[in-house]
Amino acid sequence: MAVLAGYIVPHPPLIIPEVGKGQEKIISDTVTAYDRVAREIAEMSPDTIVVLSPHTVVYADYFHISPGKGACGNMSSFAAPEVSLKVLYDEVLGDAICRLSEKKGIPAGYLGEENKHLDHATFIPLWFLDKYVKKPTILRIGPSGLSPADHYELGKIIAAASRETGRDIVIVASGDLSHKLASDGPYGFSPDGPVFDKAVTDTIESGDFSRFLDMDPAMCQRAAECGLRTFQILAGALDGLAVRSTLLSYEGPFGVGYGVGSFEVTGEDDSRRFKEKYLEEQAGHMAMTRAGESLPVRLARLSLETYVDTGEFLQMKDVDMEELSKTCKGDDMAATLLTGRAGTFVSLKMHGQLRGCIGTTAPVRENTAAEIIRNAVSAGAQDPRFPAVSPEELPLITYSVDILGEAEPVDSPDQLDPEKYGVIVSHGGRRGLLLPDLEGVDTVKEQIDIAREKAGIPRGKPLSLWRFKVTRFR
Repeated sequence: MAVLAGYIVPHPPLIIPEVGKGQEKIISDTVTAYDRVAREIAEMSPDTIVVLSPHTVVYADYFHISPGKGACGNMSSFAAPEVSLKVLYDEVLGDAICRLSEKKGIPAGYLGEENKHLDHATFIPLWFLDKYVKKPTILRIGPSGLSPADHYELGKIIAAASRETGRDIVIVASGDLSHKLASDGPYGFSPDGPVFDKAVTDTIESGDFSRFLDMDPAMCQRAAECGLRTFQILAGALDGLAVRSTLLSYEGPFGVGYGVGSFEVTGEDDSRRFKEKYLEEQAGHMAMTRAGESLPVRLARLSLETYVDTGEFLQMKDVDMEELSKTCKGDDMAATLLTGRAGTFVSLKMHGQLRGCIGTTAPVRENTAAEIIRNAVSAGAQDPRFPAVSPEELPLITYSVDILGEAEPVDSPDQLDPEKYGVIVSHGGRRGLLLPDLEGVDTVKEQIDIAREKAGIPRGKPLSLWRFKVTRFR
């Protein structure tokens, strides 16, 4: 038994007439395509429909599978409580996915569900299917904050579990595209919105799932996308399979992209192993990145790797700065790092997402090099927002180091610029800092508000302001 087909579908509540009250007619192409998907699934008569939903339980480091014998849901959150559904869960398939995930080292399971009701991203595709199949057997799975490769691997596990349990399954990846397609839309406009949507629709048409894995995370965030991670799981479920890819419809009249795509399995194709290609490309990219490291970045990486591998801090006496600088790109900074003193921040990213960031606003070590060494360990092992970096993660981490200039007081926010200056805010004994030129921080107000929140200063309290420049090394 195997995966019969996969589908990408959106989940606009207004597509249901009792909610849309006529607005569903504006996206008639989406309605028509959705109805076709429902009929095709009914004709295939799968044992189980696996619904991948970005609006069910989602964790940063865990894939949640909805537990129990079944669930129900309605559109009460959208003023249509009379529209309701009940479904049965395939517990046997769910158990098999949990077991195989543990074997593969992928964190997935039934833990952590508080609300058992069907979310709208699950409900809407099932509402269309309900016209043709009453009370279908499904399995609901949420994405996570883990890497694209992990999402793809979960898809492979779902396919393996279908074979192990003798289930014929269909995968439905529920997800809207960009939410920033129009300035008069509910979420505004970003130039990256149409870029993201074209990348997804091109991928649906071509069937080249590598694009789902290697999209720029910063671009995706600016586009305010919704479904990419469910698409990555779908791609994994179709690993090694030949598919007939069809873009059934694409619309975006409300400032949100709605795409419907189908992937009919037509056989096997060993060339369609996209995770392996992605990891090879990532390894090559990382090698090129590290070949071009500056001395501050190399020092931060050496420090964290030493700590994770040995549990010991890198000691300045064990570092030949002059020799190390010969392998780094750019001007010789060894003397500056050894004789100067400055506050530094070390930021870590993995798969384009923040993995840790800690620093000092003013120097507390004997020199800037020692400041970087200690703050790199703090970013990787002591940032309370994240678990400590593991040895397995070290090859995937990218580093940036900010060396702070001296802070100067300012009399007014008019003297700030979020691209040029970092900001320090204080009130009483509380003090918060935000670095300059950060993704998603576009205004002085946003910069001050974030720094204030970091310091735990209540709104309305008078603030003292300082600004500073940084020299950033990536």
